Amino acid sequence: MNNPVLKTFADIEPLSQWAARKIVEASRASISTRGRFLLALNGGGTPRRLFELLGSDFRGQMDWSRTHVFWGDERCVPPDDEESNYGQAREMFLNRVGIPEPNVHRVKTELEPAEAAREYSLVLKRFASPPQSAADLPIEWPRFDIVLLGMGEDGHTASLFPGSSVDSTEPVTAVTGHYQGRPANRVTLTPLALNSARTILFMVTGESKAETLSRVLGEARDPKLLPAQRIEPKDGEVIWLVDRAAAGKL
Repeated sequence: MNNPVLKTFADIEPLSQWAARKIVEASRASISTRGRFLLALNGGGTPRRLFELLGSDFRGQMDWSRTHVFWGDERCVPPDDEESNYGQAREMFLNRVGIPEPNVHRVKTELEPAEAAREYSLVLKRFASPPQSAADLPIEWPRFDIVLLGMGEDGHTASLFPGSSVDSTEPVTAVTGHYQGRPANRVTLTPLALNSARTILFMVTGESKAETLSRVLGEARDPKLLPAQRIEPKDGEVIWLVDRAAAGKL
């Protein structure tokens, strides 16, 4: 991968504290420069402590009125389902910080995956970043200020699974094929949108991910098999936040 930054922590607590401080710092810089802060969240167990911190210790350090929240991927389940990434974030911090409801941009998981993906593409288009120069081509998705990502034991990230298409033509896609027992019916951002981000924070914990992490960050390239290697922003930074257990084979 292109010069990723690796930060190793004893466990999830200092890792999450560092991530929360980074989000606050990025939000202040983004709002000062562009008048808004665009944050894309992930799901799963790893970001839970970070979400708790955003809803408590760091709640008063963010300008939530100018923060917009999106999701990198989502399962097509009801919003109050325990498998909903939106539902998890809502319960753990969004309901506690006073963010305006119009600033929360969930995937409409009540729709079929293909329709939900099309609808979310339209949501992203409303936040598309203008070209930086006359020579730049316009894009139809936002340049997120921070994207939170995790990594599975198989090297997947968001809902980009091993064996899925490497070549993205849309910023959002439906995921309808089963993979190693994982249910279908998901929506995910693709590398087109993810690699436009200013900062990507990968949060990886646990000994079970150590071998895969060493492969993802190693010199060998196999983005088809290791989707986390597809995340290489051309004009942004990737920061890997890992605990000692996950870093054990680096």
